[in-house]
Order: sequence, then C-alpha cells, then structure tokens
Amino acid sequence: MADPCTHLDRIENVTPGSERCEDCLKLGDSWVHLRLCMSCGHVGCCDSSKNKHATKHFHATDHPLVQSHQPDEDWIYCYVDEVIMEPA
Repeated sequence: MADPCTHLDRIENVTPGSERCEDCLKLGDSWVHLRLCMSCGHVGCCDSSKNKHATKHFHATDHPLVQSHQPDEDWIYCYVDEVIMEPA
C-alpha cells in the first residue's frame, strides 16, 4: 500500500475558477480532462492534454493537491507524495 499523503492540511474550501481549463481558454486551445487545485481553485488540464496546465500550475505555485474536475470522479492526487486518494 502506498504511503499516505502528507499534504491534506493544504486542502482549502475552493471555488473553481472556471468550468474549463483557464489557461487553454486564454490560448484558444483544447484539453482532455480537467484538474482542480485544492489550494486555490485553479482549473487546469491533465497530463494527457498537450499543455499539462495542472502540472505547470503545481510547479509555479507549489500547490500540491488536485482533484479530478470530471463528472463522476472524486479522487485527489498529491504531486509531492505521488499518491492518488479515492473517496472513502
């Protein structure tokens, strides 16, 4: 079993900044899936998307946790601990 995430205290009660990838919208580009930053509410595209804006946001801000921003998905990923957490 994977080690637990050590960053759960960084989860904030966030409001999504968008229902689409904020950065792809500015570029007029497309994305595959969306991720919600659990520290600030930034919505970015996943690593299957060519721009990988969610990961770029992590590197720019050190906000460690993203939640899937897809319908019917509720998992959280920690970039630092490289752990996926499913809802209980």
